[in-house]
Formats: sequence, structure tokens, C-alpha cells
Amino acid sequence: MRVVVVGASSGLGRCIGVDRGQRGDQVALLARRQHRLVEAAKEAGSGTLAIACDVTDEESCEAAIEEAAAGLGGIDAIVYATGIGPLSRFETIGAATWRKAFDTNVIGAALITAAALPHLKASGGVAAYLSSVSASLTPPWPGFAAYNVSKAALDKLIDSMRGEHPSVGFTRIVVGDCAGGEGDSSTEFVTGWDREYAAEVHQIWAQRGYMAGALLDVAELLRVVDVVLHCGGTIPTVAVTPRPPASA
Repeated sequence: MRVVVVGASSGLGRCIGVDRGQRGDQVALLARRQHRLVEAAKEAGSGTLAIACDVTDEESCEAAIEEAAAGLGGIDAIVYATGIGPLSRFETIGAATWRKAFDTNVIGAALITAAALPHLKASGGVAAYLSSVSASLTPPWPGFAAYNVSKAALDKLIDSMRGEHPSVGFTRIVVGDCAGGEGDSSTEFVTGWDREYAAEVHQIWAQRGYMAGALLDVAELLRVVDVVLHCGGTIPTVAVTPRPPASA
């Protein structure tokens, strides 16, 4: 397949991009930090493209997708793995944080998809977007208001795109606690969190049973992504979460 992975410079996006290349796909890796993409592309395999892209900038999204389509000879799938999760009490979330969450988690997905849509329609392709249990399967987690609301908006965006373009397989992939891989592939989701407040809300999450008490092996997520990309039908939503540890 000819696959574009957005948010591929670190974390789960990097894991997915490298995995697609190692499975034999033609891959374009997109993110802001091109120097990291270059290293990921080496790991993914010969011919993998490393393309700088700022998902909050419309022209950057359009240019990156066109460069990817030209380099790959078309696009069969996109995986939107870009996402930020600011942790803050609701009353302290400023306008800049709300805008950044929506720009990255929602508007960026819309811009990337709009640019890729002609190629996806031509190939009968697939578009997959990473989401989280905290935004769908459980009640909203305290401290994640901006993240929860933006991911709920992403859900409606996916539904809206599917309704207008049923020939493309639009899928929301809900992911439970997953640390990602090692090194640059480890998650940066917690970067910038207030440690003291994080410890406070972590206790609340645990008390309410929102967390499984274990981390998902990233290999399980990669298998789910592979199924989604190769499905000839449409998978509206799929969720993969860790199993709770066995009782002593």
C-alpha cells in the first residue's frame, strides 16, 4: 500500500510509520520535526519519504500531501496519529490551549483529509484516526477537558466525512493506555504536564476505574491498524485496550 502517516516523528505515529515500512508498504512520514522523520524513515526502510508538515497550517498540509502523493505515485491510506493532550483544571484552560487542542486534534485532521481526499477517492482508500478511551469509552477524565472535547469533535468530523464520501473507509481507532515503543518511538503525550496535578488526577482516574492497570503492547495496536488498512469494507470504529492484570 501507499500509506501516509501523520504525526510520525515520535510516539505511536512513529511506531505505525516504521511498522508500515517494515511490512513492505510505500510510506510517507509527515510531522513538523523533519530531522526526526529522517531517522524514522531509515528504520522504516529504503524509499520511505520524510516530509515536513505543520498540521495547523493549511498550505503546509496541502503541500505535504501533494509531495507524498507525487513521491508514492498516489495514496491508498492515511493514518492521522497527531494529537495533544493538555492536562489542566477546566477553569485554568486559556483560549490559546483550547485553540491549540482543536487546531491539532480536529482542524489538522480535516485539512490533511481534505488535501488527500482526491487521492483516496481515486484509490478507494482508507483514512484512520487515533483516538482515546478517555474521549469515548469511559466518562470524561478529569483534567482532560480540552482533549476530551476536541476528540469528541474529531468523532463527528469522521462521521461527517464518511457521510459525504462513502467510497472512502473512514475509521476511528480508539486506543487504551499505550506507552509506544522505545527511544523516539516512546510517547510524548505527557510532555509539559504539571507533575503534581498529574499525580492528583491519576488517583481519581484509578479510583473511578478508568485505567486498566496495565499498558497495551504497541504490537497489538500495529496489528489492529494493519487490519483496518486492509479491510475491503468500512470499520467505523475499533477499540484496542490493555487487559487488566490477572488477580493475585
